[in-house]
Amino acid sequence: MATTDRSVKDSPMLSPLPHPSGRLPILGDVLKLSPSTPVQGEMRMAQDLGSIFEIKIIADRLVVVAGADIAEEIFDESRFAKAIVSPLTKVRQIAKDGLFTAYNSEPNWAKAHNVLAPAFSKTAMRSYHDTMVECVTDLVTYWERSIQGKPGGAVGVPGDMNKLTLEIIGRTGFGYEFNSFAAEATDPFVASMSRALSHVSSSANDIPILRDILGYKGIRQFPKDVELLQSVVDDVITARRRGGSPEQNTDLLQRMLDTPDPATGELLTDENIRYQVLTFLVAGHETTAGVLAFALHYLSLDSDILTRARAEIDEVWPDRSQVITFDQVAKFRYIRRIVDETLRLWPSGPAFFRKAREDTVVADKYLLKKGHPVLVVLLALHRDPAVWGRDSEHFDPDRFLPSAVRARAGHTNAYKPFGTGARACIGRQFALHEAVLALVMLIDKFDFTPDPSYKLKVKELLTIRPDGLELTLTHRTRL
Repeated sequence: MATTDRSVKDSPMLSPLPHPSGRLPILGDVLKLSPSTPVQGEMRMAQDLGSIFEIKIIADRLVVVAGADIAEEIFDESRFAKAIVSPLTKVRQIAKDGLFTAYNSEPNWAKAHNVLAPAFSKTAMRSYHDTMVECVTDLVTYWERSIQGKPGGAVGVPGDMNKLTLEIIGRTGFGYEFNSFAAEATDPFVASMSRALSHVSSSANDIPILRDILGYKGIRQFPKDVELLQSVVDDVITARRRGGSPEQNTDLLQRMLDTPDPATGELLTDENIRYQVLTFLVAGHETTAGVLAFALHYLSLDSDILTRARAEIDEVWPDRSQVITFDQVAKFRYIRRIVDETLRLWPSGPAFFRKAREDTVVADKYLLKKGHPVLVVLLALHRDPAVWGRDSEHFDPDRFLPSAVRARAGHTNAYKPFGTGARACIGRQFALHEAVLALVMLIDKFDFTPDPSYKLKVKELLTIRPDGLELTLTHRTRL
């Protein structure tokens, strides 16, 4: 494998990076881009251009990595680090130095990570479980009302999954209820968050001049939405301070208010707590919501997978008169594999940025300059035929059987749905527990019939979700 400085000196036969054909003199590769679905466009480019290539937009150049061979080098923490570039720089207007958008050099990232890491331990996770069950039960009741008196009622799956996961992170993390399943109108906070994320995503790969003309409305609305988001969170923090501490210091907000960083002895400021809360509300609900929506899509299409999942439910949770327990969730190994396979095909964060710590050469021939952004496209990496086989587009939970995982031991960097290195997702176990629990409770209650005319279309914000997915629900008929 190439190393850092020595690799530059010892690689006289450097090569230019591949790039899309038809590059224009000034605009570069603009005509090859997909403004509304940029990452899916880059996934398709990888099919022609291979594991690494370059995209040029006017004066900006972006290196794209799509194959496991190159990704192995890009994930080397001694040579590469997380990069905060557009569109994440726009998200910083919402969450500043929160865990997801902090620059590597900002001290609040390490402080917050030290404070919050214990909040995702097994002991802490156990304290969130009952609230998660309550939220999923609320969704079940909501769906039952939706189909009451109907032979079969269609529900908008992505939107309802967003409601579920927002309630879960709001209640477990901050003691805040959005009343998503009771309110008739969309909560202003939720509406502002959706608009803000849409604006960030839509302006990620556009042309500055056209953005100013065609995106004028979004440009004006964005700061208003950011102001509302931040003011609501500030009110939540103020109310908690005035109301005193809860009996048990179990949620994320109280931990941030009361717990000093063990390394420095310093408490987080209220301003930084605001940004951490926004980070969890935005990233903590969008990501899991997408996973659940995609999983239900595939379950509705494959009766064999659904049958196997229900057989496991019958085995692990035989007495439905008893609420499912925290310890039972870990025993749903097949349903966990459904989640894993969903994250392979449609990872919630479909791509992430890295940057070289120093000038370095990858694949023994491509020079990457210090600090230059590198986009790792997980949609392509997770479909690399060299790792996942010729049927890599096929949904198959058995790819994550222990024996199959062992067979891929030489490709440990080919599956990164939660990021990599020190900046990987801190809430991974929270999300996995939440996703498995929700799937167990939903597929135990309902049968799902897909619209035969529906073809999967994927919407990109910062995260991805099925676009326009509706499933017809009926109460599950038990044998």
